[in-house]
Amino acid sequence: MGFFPVNLQLARRPCVVVGGGSVARRKVESLLACEAEVTVISPRLEPGLAALRQNGALRWLEREYREGDLVGAFLVIAATDDEAVQARVHAEAERHNLLLNVADVPKWCNLILPAVVRRGRLNVAVSTGGASPALAGRLRRQLEEQFGDEYRLLLELLAILRPLVIERGAGCQANCQCFKELVAADLAGWIKAGRWDLVEERAAAAVGPVAARAAVNRVKSEMQEGA
Repeated sequence: MGFFPVNLQLARRPCVVVGGGSVARRKVESLLACEAEVTVISPRLEPGLAALRQNGALRWLEREYREGDLVGAFLVIAATDDEAVQARVHAEAERHNLLLNVADVPKWCNLILPAVVRRGRLNVAVSTGGASPALAGRLRRQLEEQFGDEYRLLLELLAILRPLVIERGAGCQANCQCFKELVAADLAGWIKAGRWDLVEERAAAAVGPVAARAAVNRVKSEMQEGA
């Protein structure tokens, strides 16, 4: 069975996690990072989830899952090893046509959660379609080494430069060529090495020296504030 790779906008969307252990905590943390509205259903919460609940980051139903708990949900994650609960959650999700991930049970998933490397706006996802989460995790760790914080800064810079290039009014074809030339340069490597002079020089070729300096200074300022 093939899965369609897609990014979901979860901000302010209701998501339900059934389970209160360490697996549930990892899933909840990922959902909260996307600004989802999270409800956890479990008689108990492990310490990390309890802390999130105390801080008001999630809603907690302090009991076992009941049929009807998924009404109104956009996405559901069953993070429990209770097979009977898994089956009931799957059945309700199917009836309501909900997005569902059942941890470590691919046959009941219509949604696979990939291993993800996050660097600001950059998300690099690896999925084996549920065949080997361990391999997906290994590949993610390799990608974490390959894509460092310099890519977060690079994307912040490119996000500033993109509208400036478009505003120049050179047309779609010329803009596309400009964007390709920008990313063809080793901007990430220069950022990592602290060679902001080279970064600014390359950006100036796209948007002019004044705009390039302002864009680079803005990114450098954000970097220093986050240090």
